[in-house]
Amino acid sequence: MLEEKFALAASDASDPLIIALYEAQAEHRELGTHSHARGQLSGLRHGLLTIGTEAGAWIVPADHAVWLPPHQRHYGWTHGAVEGWSCYISEGACATLPDHPCTIRTSGLLREAVMRASNWQGNDLTPEQWRLAQVILDELRAAPVESFGSPMPRDPRLVLIARALLDDPGDERNIQEWARWAGIPERTLSRRFVIETGFTYTAWRQRACLMRALEMLAEGRAVTTVALDMGYDSVSAFIAFFKRSLGVTPSAYFRRT
Repeated sequence: MLEEKFALAASDASDPLIIALYEAQAEHRELGTHSHARGQLSGLRHGLLTIGTEAGAWIVPADHAVWLPPHQRHYGWTHGAVEGWSCYISEGACATLPDHPCTIRTSGLLREAVMRASNWQGNDLTPEQWRLAQVILDELRAAPVESFGSPMPRDPRLVLIARALLDDPGDERNIQEWARWAGIPERTLSRRFVIETGFTYTAWRQRACLMRALEMLAEGRAVTTVALDMGYDSVSAFIAFFKRSLGVTPSAYFRRT
C-alpha cells in the first residue's frame, strides 16, 4: 500500500485532496533531487532530516516540518533511524498555502491528523475523511513559520564536514583539523561557512549540536548522557547553552512541546 501511495503522490492526479503516509526506517536514506505536482509537508516523529532546494538546505528536528509548494525541486537525506510522515496536497488546494519552502512548528493536532489519514485507502474520501483533510489544511495555514533548523552549506567540502559533525557532534577536531581532513584551506572554510549558511563555523557547529541534542532528548535519553555525547564537560554548561539557544531548559522545552 505504501508503494501505491508514493506512486499516486508522484503522479499529476488531482484526487484525492490529500495523500498521507507514515514510514519508519532503521538506517540512513538518500532521496535524490525530484519534484511533483502536489505540495508536500514532511515531518518526523523521531529522528533528524535534512531537506534542501536550490536555495539551500535545512536540518529539521522532530517537532518541526518542512513545507514544499507544488513543483518545487528538492532533495534530502535522513540521519540514522527515523519515523517520518508526509502529506501530499493536491495542487488546487495549495493556492492558500505558503508559496515558498519554509519550516513550520507542527501542532500535536496536525501530526495526529496526518497520522490518522495515513491509514486511508483509495482515492475517494468519505465525508468524515474530507472534514479531517480540511483540519490538516487549516492547521498548516495557521502553523507558525520559523527559522529553525540549521542551514546546510553547498560546497562539497563543507558538506563533508557538516555531515560528519551531524553524525558525531561530539567529535573534538578543531577547525584546522577539519580543514586538513576535507582538503580545504582554513581561511576558505571559515569564509564560505558564513557565505553559505549565514553562520560562522563555530556558531553553525553549536546549532547543529542543538539539533542533534533535541533528537536525543526526544528519544528519552538523559540530559547527562546527551551533554557528554555532545562533548560538554558538565551538564550545567550544556543546559546553559540549551537555554541560551531556545530560551528554556531541556525539561521546560519538552513540557512545552
